[in-house]
Amino acid sequence: MSRSERTPDGHHVVIDGRKWRATDPEIPAQRRDELTRVLMAWRREVRRTKGTAAEGAARRGVQAAKVALGERGTPWWEQSRAERQERWSAPVPAPGERPAGPDPTPS
Repeated sequence: MSRSERTPDGHHVVIDGRKWRATDPEIPAQRRDELTRVLMAWRREVRRTKGTAAEGAARRGVQAAKVALGERGTPWWEQSRAERQERWSAPVPAPGERPAGPDPTPS
């Protein structure tokens, strides 16, 4: 696994020279672990369904988990404490459930 460092403001991590938004540090550890497990399951589902009609649903699952973690959507440092808590407390579908929302643009 690659070594990562946080930027001085703590908003991003740098992995192999590339900057990524950091997970919201205020998420309680148990919820962060749960969301991370869901995210990893959705990423496996994207690989499994690559090139099929089911790939879009898997990508929506990844998007939902990344938003809940604060890694996508409105930056967590621009949200109030209440908005942040609402974001990470919202239900996130697990593989096998149909995630809501439009198909994300592949990255």
